[in-house]
Parts: sequence; C-alpha cells; structure tokens
Amino acid sequence: MAMDRWTALAMIESANRDAAVGRVGEITRYQIRPELWPGGNPRDAHAALLIAQRIMTARIDAFQQSHRRAPSDFEFYVLWNAPGQINHPHRAVAERAHRFVNLVVDTDSSTSSPAPGPAASIARRTG
Repeated sequence: MAMDRWTALAMIESANRDAAVGRVGEITRYQIRPELWPGGNPRDAHAALLIAQRIMTARIDAFQQSHRRAPSDFEFYVLWNAPGQINHPHRAVAERAHRFVNLVVDTDSSTSSPAPGPAASIARRTG
C-alpha cells in the first residue's frame, strides 16, 4: 500500500521518530534543519508537519515557476533534502529519493508509474 508523501518523508528521514536529531542538528520526524525551525515543540508531530508543509510550499512554488509543472515524487524528495541539487542530485540524494518514490508509488494501481528519474513528471498528491 502506498504512503502519502508526508508519511513516506517521515519514514525515510527518521523512521517516524519525533525525537530524532540529525548529525547537523536536524529535528523532528522530518529532520528539519534548526535554522528553519521557528520554535515550539519539535516532538509535536502535528506542528512538525505544518512547518514541513510551509517549507515545502515555497520550494514547490519556486520549482513550478521554473519548471512549469508540479514536481514528481522523486523531485519532491530532492526539494526536501537538497533543493540546490534539484536538477542534478548527488548519488546519495538520488538513492534516497528512489527509496522515497518506492514508498509513495502504489504498485497495485494501474495509474502509478515506476520510480521516476529526476526529469519525470508525475502529478502526485502532496499530503
């Protein structure tokens, strides 16, 4: 069964652990960099989701303006993890993006596509 993007993102980033702290201080189940965290309880899953969605709204808007389309699931993950690499993600980022896509794509659905590459265009739900 496919996951929505936010559930898959939390799974990839922290295994859904609200108390997770990354190696450069990222917090929440979404591993939000400390300089992007506006304050509040990072262990509050609902608050973390709202902040993650706010961060991604700006990134998705910029992507849509420059690429004239919505990001694929692969691109969504790259925008989250390494937005500066959106057109040419490093190998490690691309590998995680493919794992993310595999969590989001419903392989039982006839309308789903296999794990897309960075240039693929799949209009997907964002939450």
